[in-house]
Amino acid sequence: MAPPPPRDGWTLRFAGTSPAEGWEQLVSQVPGPARTAFEQLERDPANRSERQHRLRGTEASTLVGGRTLEQWQYEVTGGARILYAIDPVSRTVWIIEASPGHPKHTERVRGTR
Repeated sequence: MAPPPPRDGWTLRFAGTSPAEGWEQLVSQVPGPARTAFEQLERDPANRSERQHRLRGTEASTLVGGRTLEQWQYEVTGGARILYAIDPVSRTVWIIEASPGHPKHTERVRGTR
């Protein structure tokens, strides 16, 4: 059972079984950084930092529950990533993908912006 969000915090939910399974792998391989990521996302999912940013191009948004939401990425470690969508109406962070390895579809092609 997930703990309730902090006062004025965000609720984290999985957008399917695959993200939940990826989260379990992430937590088992890098528990400390995964915990830090969880706490940051429930506190401020739209914070921009070296570890946390909105994706660009075709990855900038995603469909969750019939709604188009901003898609972000949190760099848990040098390779581990969490892709998530922010729903400001329900104050929910939807975990789209969690992986101890870097998701190839988010890599920027050299020479393009």
